[in-house]
Amino acid sequence: MKKRNLVVANWKMNPETPEEAKKIFSKEKAVAKKLKNIDILICPPFPFISLFSKITVPKNMFLGAQDVSTERKGSFTGETSVDMIKNLGAKFVLVGHSERREMGESNETVTKKLKVVFDADLTPILCIGEKERDREGTHLAFIKKQIKECLSGLQKKYLVGIHIAYEPIWAIGRSYKEAMSPTDIHETVLYIKKVLSELFGRDIATSAKILYGGSVEPESTAPIMEYGDVNGLLVGHASLKPEQFSEILKASNFKR
Repeated sequence: MKKRNLVVANWKMNPETPEEAKKIFSKEKAVAKKLKNIDILICPPFPFISLFSKITVPKNMFLGAQDVSTERKGSFTGETSVDMIKNLGAKFVLVGHSERREMGESNETVTKKLKVVFDADLTPILCIGEKERDREGTHLAFIKKQIKECLSGLQKKYLVGIHIAYEPIWAIGRSYKEAMSPTDIHETVLYIKKVLSELFGRDIATSAKILYGGSVEPESTAPIMEYGDVNGLLVGHASLKPEQFSEILKASNFKR
C-alpha cells in the first residue's frame, strides 16, 4: 500500500443486525468509490466480516478485524485465529485497542498478537494511548513504555512501515472541542517518532504510519489532518453514521 492517508472505521460491537451492517457498508462503499487519494479500512465485528468478504469493493477499500487470538490454532473456546481472519479476506487487524487493554490485555499479550499477525502476512495496527494527561509529562513515559514493550522482540523487518494508532483514552467520548488540539497531536506524533528512532532506528521512525483516534468528528478532521502531522484516523462512533463518516473521508482525501 502506498503511503497515503488511511481512515479506519472501528464499528466495535455494532450494529445489531446483518441488515443494518449491510446498509452502512453499502453507503460507505459508495463514498469510497469517489475518493482517489485515500485508503479506507472497515473493521466490523467478527460475524459481519463474512458478509462483506465476497463483495467487490473499490481498490482503496479494505476489511479488517478488531482483535485476534495470540494462538494460530488449537482448543481455545471463543477465540478467533489470524488464519480465519485472513481466509475471510481481511488485510488488517487492530491490536491492543484501549478497550481490549481495559479488559486485562497486557503489553506482553499485544506483542504475541502482533507477531501472529505479522507471521500471517497481514498488517496490524498497534493501538497506544494514555488514560490521563498531565503537565509533568508522565503520560509520555507511559506511551514510551507501551511502544517499547509491545514492539521489543519483533524482527526489524516487521517494524518497517509499522502502523500505530495513537488514541488518548481520556479524549474518547468528549466533543472535538474538548479533545486534543491539532498542535498537541502534532507534538505527540513527533514524540512517538522520536521514541521509535531511539529504540529501533531512524528508518523505522520515518517509515511509520501514525493514525489518530479520540473523538474524531467531521468538524475536527481537516485541522487534525493538516496540523496534526498524522497519516490517518481511527474513527469510532462516527464511522457508523455514513453521512458523518463521508465528511470525515472527504476531508482526509488529499495527496501527500
